Amino acid sequence: MTLINNERPREIAAIDMGSNSFHMVVARVVGQSLQIISRHKQRVHLASGLDSQQNLDQAAIQRGLNCLTMFAERLQGFEPENVRIAATYTLRQAQNAHVFLKRAESIMPYPIEIIPGTEEARLIYLGVAHTQPDTGRKLIVDIGGGSTELVIGEEFDTHVLYSKHMGCVSYNKNHFQNAKLNSKNFAEAQLAAQQKMESITSKYRKFGWDKAVGSSGTIKAIREVLIADGYSDGVITSKRLNQLIEQVLSFKTTEDLDLPGLTDDRKPVFAAGLAILSAVFSALNIDEMVYSDGALREGLLYEMEDRFRHSDIRTRTANAMAKQYNIDIDQANRVKHAAEYFYDQIDTHPGLAKSELSILLNWGALLHEVGLSISYPGFHRHSAYLLRHSTMPGFNLEQQTVLATLVRFQRKALKLEEMPELSIYKRKHLYPLIRTLRIATALNGQRIDEPLPTIKIKAEKEHWQLTLPLGWLSNNKLLAADLIKEQEYWQKAGWQLSIEEE
Repeated sequence: MTLINNERPREIAAIDMGSNSFHMVVARVVGQSLQIISRHKQRVHLASGLDSQQNLDQAAIQRGLNCLTMFAERLQGFEPENVRIAATYTLRQAQNAHVFLKRAESIMPYPIEIIPGTEEARLIYLGVAHTQPDTGRKLIVDIGGGSTELVIGEEFDTHVLYSKHMGCVSYNKNHFQNAKLNSKNFAEAQLAAQQKMESITSKYRKFGWDKAVGSSGTIKAIREVLIADGYSDGVITSKRLNQLIEQVLSFKTTEDLDLPGLTDDRKPVFAAGLAILSAVFSALNIDEMVYSDGALREGLLYEMEDRFRHSDIRTRTANAMAKQYNIDIDQANRVKHAAEYFYDQIDTHPGLAKSELSILLNWGALLHEVGLSISYPGFHRHSAYLLRHSTMPGFNLEQQTVLATLVRFQRKALKLEEMPELSIYKRKHLYPLIRTLRIATALNGQRIDEPLPTIKIKAEKEHWQLTLPLGWLSNNKLLAADLIKEQEYWQKAGWQLSIEEE
């Protein structure tokens, strides 16, 4: 008798909102591996919509929304934990990114993460590493529409990673105006890219690699032109790049480009991408480069599956940061355990999984004192600065902002008007986290190992009630004074903290 397993395989999807194109890939989880079942790509040219004030124009916003509308059709029925959407360079730069994200909410019922450049580089490396199983140290180069990521790593671990502000869309806009194509414009684009590379060249050369791998549209397009030109192995070499540059410069405009293997939609940005890659080859003395289909979207997929089956890289990042800044781990754990205990007692706002918010609270509690490494006065502000501006693998920009906000408001005056604008999370989600962390830090202000007694919390919107054991405050007069001060802070913010004993 044959048993049939009717359980449907888990399906996951990743969207890469790039500066030139949006990509979506859907995969089925089969055993220990992923099976790609569909890919979708739409040329959006988001970066070309950035004006001199770094605002996206309405046409670019609409192109992006139109693409997300199409992608949303494919994702009907997907649970939120099975979809990740990452926005890169252009939305990192756009001053009005919040406008785009707000309008996207009604189209795409999943959070859009704006990820830092270093996080983009790490995820690109992960995507390539999973699709390029070769052993040895790899240099990964990914030239996008607005930025270029350069990573050195081995197996699934990165060693050196940078994101540089040079991309085929932005360089086309800056160096090939009115589609003019000549040796002067091309040389200017090359020089600009070489200047961007200058600060990292020595470090990369010193570190070294066994194999150079390129990913994404620019390098794929160059490879396809070389194959059509008779180089069937598709390997990109310095000599072949120089020959290709000569071919390109034989045309007067980017619109005139007529190269075998070059698609019409790639023509406008091809010369700019070629200039950047030739500058990277020159700066790093690259002999040859192969192409990989893996990129950011695959990295998102594989990490989603890793989070499903294995440990979360963000936990490793938080633990490493705690060690780096030599925090008092005993005190951090006291506050973390207390915050966890209190947060479990309250009913939070619907809309986001309580477990997701609880995880952010745990990381915030663990790292609430990183700023002590700078100085005690104002350490909560120092902690916020470090969490907002450090490189934190696994965290998107909004998650770092949330952690920074939690530790910023862990003590002293509640200047809530200083809270940053958020898109994935709302203030109504953060307020309970802030209140919980403040109570946890206040009750552990004595920094002693003696466990806290049974403490009950009842939360009704802005009014929270703390119930302590009878007589406990009279035996802890310093703590009692701290709690009275805390009540004053709450009152000035329009909140209320009631304290009683029973």
